[in-house]
Amino acid sequence: MTFQIKAVTIYGKKPGQVHTVPFEPGSLNIVTGDSRRGKSALLTIIDYCLASAGYPVKSGKVREYVSTFAITLVKPGEQLFVARRAPEAKGGVSTVLCILSQTPGSLPPPLNELRFVTPRDVAKGLLSDFCGIDRNIRVPAVGRATLIAPSVRHALFFCFQAQNEIANEDVLFHSQGEEWRPNTIRGVIPYFLGATDREQALLRSRLRLARRDLSDHEAKLATASNLAPATGQAQALLTEAIEARLVDPPHGHEVTAEGVLRLLREALLQRGPRPGPGGTDDPLTELRAHRAELRGRVSRARVRIADLKAALAENSDFTDQANEQRARLATLGLLKRDPEASAAEQCPVCDSPVRSAHATVMALTADLLHLQGDLNAIRSDTPAIERMISHEEGQLQELRSELARNQEEINEVTAATRILDQEPDDVRRAAIVQGRISLYLDTAAQLAVGPRMEDRTEELRTRIAELETLLSEDVQGDRLTSFLSLINVEIRKKALELALEHSSSPIRLDVNRLTVVADTVEGPVPLRDMGSGDNHLGYHVATLLSLHEWFAENASPVPGVLILDQPSQVYFPPDHVGEEVLESDDRVLLLNIFNAIHRTLRRLDGKLQVIVMEHADLEDPAFSDHVVHRWRRRDGQALVPAAWIPSEDD
Repeated sequence: MTFQIKAVTIYGKKPGQVHTVPFEPGSLNIVTGDSRRGKSALLTIIDYCLASAGYPVKSGKVREYVSTFAITLVKPGEQLFVARRAPEAKGGVSTVLCILSQTPGSLPPPLNELRFVTPRDVAKGLLSDFCGIDRNIRVPAVGRATLIAPSVRHALFFCFQAQNEIANEDVLFHSQGEEWRPNTIRGVIPYFLGATDREQALLRSRLRLARRDLSDHEAKLATASNLAPATGQAQALLTEAIEARLVDPPHGHEVTAEGVLRLLREALLQRGPRPGPGGTDDPLTELRAHRAELRGRVSRARVRIADLKAALAENSDFTDQANEQRARLATLGLLKRDPEASAAEQCPVCDSPVRSAHATVMALTADLLHLQGDLNAIRSDTPAIERMISHEEGQLQELRSELARNQEEINEVTAATRILDQEPDDVRRAAIVQGRISLYLDTAAQLAVGPRMEDRTEELRTRIAELETLLSEDVQGDRLTSFLSLINVEIRKKALELALEHSSSPIRLDVNRLTVVADTVEGPVPLRDMGSGDNHLGYHVATLLSLHEWFAENASPVPGVLILDQPSQVYFPPDHVGEEVLESDDRVLLLNIFNAIHRTLRRLDGKLQVIVMEHADLEDPAFSDHVVHRWRRRDGQALVPAAWIPSEDD
């Protein structure tokens, strides 16, 4: 027996906040109440804790005030507690779960005792095991060349009916409207109905692999036959390898076929072209190095010229000042006197008697002579400095000319390099030749083993024929058709009990189109053409109850749980938010749905649990006796306790 749901538990964001919503296994559990009290969140919480890839819980108080979700799963003698934290980041999803094996009857543990260490994929496998799914089974995916490993996530297609699915004319199974889901549902239905057993699934997997191997071998044979080397191809490749300097030219005039292959293999192992005889100097590098040297010489010449010009400027300044001083002394007539011949101590300017006049005259005369000598020296140095400046400027001009020639040479080499870059260089050319050689040698090897491949192909064909023979003895399609025929009888019986339109005609579950079809004398009528919303609701319920009867009676690993979210919505106005009284006819139709559920529950005797979330609150015992939770706004009852919500949010 597979599992059912014992309880749903939520943990608040503050210490000690825990709220458990218990359910009774093997019976009908109705949660009724006003809108926005958290009823629909029960389905999404169960879905989330059963290792969903996303975060299905809708925005609202549940998201705002709940930190962790948990469910308690039970089956005879076993109990499993599964908890999963709410995502911390907006738009994210928690990737680890807490899974605890408990003694039957144990209560949910405190939040601080939970350890979230089980990755989602591992948790999905553990839940699939608890559900009774054989993890070794692989079934082919419809429309895709892949295999599916059935899991608890696939079983939930037949266990949930969300509010937008329960009476949907285009969607029969849970999440059928999502991308890729229809093909996945088609692929797993035979397994969960029991039309595919483990041995048959293994045979089909082997058949698929054998067909793929046969296709690969046939493609290789065709390629090998089309790639037979032309005459002289090996010799041509050897010539290219020699020109690319991958191998040395062979000695002698003739080389045997084996020798050519040996040289080609040697060329394939060579790492790049061998050094050529002409050296490997790079002219561009030499030109750039020479340019750097010329720039250094130009800089040094400029410094020398600047120094010489500075010296020349200093000489000029000194000469100007010295000439000015000499002119002052000359105006006194000192140059016309002979201080050695003067016998009297008199002023050389006014001829007045002056004490120590002779010493003064001697000193002034000596300074004038020294000044004259400096002027003579500077006059002799200045032409030399000017000649040196002229020489350095000539050298600088030659260096500039050489730099210009160097730049022209660099430009020429660069232009030539660009042209050469358009052609493969030695390394690339060698790599291209090695690629051709590799292709040739691989082709030769394929041709060498061609007969062996053909023998393998015949072996695969024989194996495929054997597998097809084994599978023909137990054809999945025939078994599926037979099982669906029996299920269709139950669907029609329930449709008659619910007085649905077209129920007098044969009714069948079309697993290709994933819908219910009535076969009338006027032609097939699919679900979308079967009238009003109460017909869509009725056929959803009739189909799912019939499937769960089959699952339970044939030990299918589908959870013995059916969750229906607000089946009465087809009888309420779209803007309904609170308690309303159903019209008498609508009340009868809704009670017919619950009576059909009771008949299935009695038939299965505890093997199925039905959980219904409802707006309606009928006084009939078929409904009222099975209400386990009543969440009305006037009573302050809801999934999230009022004490968790600050008063300003009420």
